[in-house]
Amino acid sequence: MSDNNNSYEWLGDDELSGEKDQIARGMMVPSGDDYPFESMGSESASGYVPPLRVYDNTVQADKKYISSLPDLQNGPSSLIQGSAVPIQQVGIHNFRLPLTYKKRSGDTITLETSVTGSVSLEAHKKGINMSRVMRSFYDHKDEVFSISKIKEVLESYKNNLECFDSRIMLKISYPIKQASLRSGLEGYQYYDVVFEGDLTKDGEFKKYIHFDFVYSSACPCSFELSEHAEKYRNRATVPHSQRSVARVSVKFDDMLWVEDIQELCLAALRTETQVMVKREDEQAFAEMNGAYLKFVEDAVRLLYQNLSNDKRITDFKVVASHNESLHSHNAVSVIVKGVPGGFTAGVARDVFESTGLR
Repeated sequence: MSDNNNSYEWLGDDELSGEKDQIARGMMVPSGDDYPFESMGSESASGYVPPLRVYDNTVQADKKYISSLPDLQNGPSSLIQGSAVPIQQVGIHNFRLPLTYKKRSGDTITLETSVTGSVSLEAHKKGINMSRVMRSFYDHKDEVFSISKIKEVLESYKNNLECFDSRIMLKISYPIKQASLRSGLEGYQYYDVVFEGDLTKDGEFKKYIHFDFVYSSACPCSFELSEHAEKYRNRATVPHSQRSVARVSVKFDDMLWVEDIQELCLAALRTETQVMVKREDEQAFAEMNGAYLKFVEDAVRLLYQNLSNDKRITDFKVVASHNESLHSHNAVSVIVKGVPGGFTAGVARDVFESTGLR
């Protein structure tokens, strides 16, 4: 289309002909049974023609056409609504795709991944081009992912979106084979894992792993009360225990694998929930719960001890929840390493909900 108000010509002229061409150009109005679309308004005395309600598959989005499209996000600061202040993070949450990861064994595994990608926004800018967050990530979709690969993606974010800070979180369900306690069977235990990378405006790359460890916690107090009832009143009782979750967040410098964190948690808490269970395994698990009784305070301190002893881990936070079978509420505890400027002991509601901690 070419008129006084348009800087581009109609694309696909050779695809249109005759009356349809004239309709598309707004030169004539069809009438009666020839009208191929539902009117979106009435024709005015000045000859206004309502827009066509017909999808045009002939349009070619070449550079000239694309340059004519409005781009509000890159508009002037006068378009900003509210206070013209910096935004720390803005981006896309939970776009999913299969990614390939390197395992500690050297093998690779492909897993469905939920990606959150965000960048900072300066005070004078209206917004970001959201599609660039996803497109920058897709440039690396066929590569094997590791923490170093996350840094490459963050650098492309900063370049493509012209920002100071960039952040990525990759959420997966990571399988590790678990042997049963006595029967010799094996099954896959799946762990909720989030890899997080943060590239600051100073070029510092911070890397984190968030890991959920699910275990059984048998109450020491309930155990002692059960012993008392049997000893003094000859009453059979069952101490209460419950499925519990520890969200372990670690910051690290040297390479750290998911398998490493799983082993640290297992060595600290012992009573991980089981996958393949026969009668002999169930009995073994009951004995294990009796051997490793723990309050929620014990759980976070045991994890603190093991995490502190691993020199690769520079900072950490543990949020534990014992989802009580006795009480109608849960028991929770939070512990941090105590690094200045590091993790804090806040218990945000979204942290609990995102990890299954209620």
